[in-house]
Amino acid sequence: MTSNTMGGWAKAGIHSINHFALGVTDLSEAAKFMRAYGLRVHELGNELHVRASASEHVWLKVITTTKPSFEFLSVGCYAEDFDEIVSQCKAAGAVTAEPHPAGTCDGYWLKDPDGTLVQLRVAPKMMIDAKAEMPSGNVPAGIQGAAFRSQAKKISPTRLAHMLLYTPDVLRAVRFYEDGLGVKVADSSGDVVAFTYARHGCDHHLIAFVKSTGRGMNHSSWDVPSVEDLGLGSKQMRDAGYTKQWGVGRHVLGSNYFNYVRDSFGFWWEYNCHIDYIPAGMQWDGGDHDPEDALYLWGPDIPQEMLVNLQNQ
Repeated sequence: MTSNTMGGWAKAGIHSINHFALGVTDLSEAAKFMRAYGLRVHELGNELHVRASASEHVWLKVITTTKPSFEFLSVGCYAEDFDEIVSQCKAAGAVTAEPHPAGTCDGYWLKDPDGTLVQLRVAPKMMIDAKAEMPSGNVPAGIQGAAFRSQAKKISPTRLAHMLLYTPDVLRAVRFYEDGLGVKVADSSGDVVAFTYARHGCDHHLIAFVKSTGRGMNHSSWDVPSVEDLGLGSKQMRDAGYTKQWGVGRHVLGSNYFNYVRDSFGFWWEYNCHIDYIPAGMQWDGGDHDPEDALYLWGPDIPQEMLVNLQNQ
């Protein structure tokens, strides 16, 4: 599925999602959900700053708004690529914007064709540099393989893996993010969904787009080590009262195992493991796929509300 050519790329491109911001109507409920999910939540004034288990990096900021909203996306690049990416974004039609009050003033703030606020900043690469290994689960004969339920570990995601954004025009969004931010489509399904990745070594998708009635965020995806963690995470969230879920299952495009949980505001949160990885310098030889081959290989039927954009109502 890969080749050693880099044809068709913009001159420069981002390497990672640095962080993002959500607006919710109840910070206490948001904190309750995210702590149950296994993230570390810190209250800082009128904001929540959210970290995963593997580092002190702040992946998410949450603020109070009158209705649930995707506030902004912050992406990182290398210093030597910054000026070129800014030029690419402007040439692709970016509208220069003011920094978000919950954001930082560095870098370049813009609005994409959907009106989504995006920050480009020079920052360390947060995307992993090699495919995350998944434990085999093999247990020798004569040894109990499963932990006792009373001793089951709490699931704590290690990092933000990717995001799926709503857009009224998938093809337009892809053109802007390819030409401006320098990502590339790995796989797609017509004008319904597209998955893009970064050139510097990246999971199969970093920023994905799905057709909707307006802009917003469908889900954020958080990495865990194994399918066992997906199952334990599902139970962990059900025990906490969050029963609107989809999974456990396996996607086709990206090949990752998944379990999704919906919060009280309509955002979905994916426990994700063992996604395909595209090494730096390689171009994924994917394609455009029929819907049947674009969503999932196995798992429960997708819930009707899975792709309902509550942020656009």
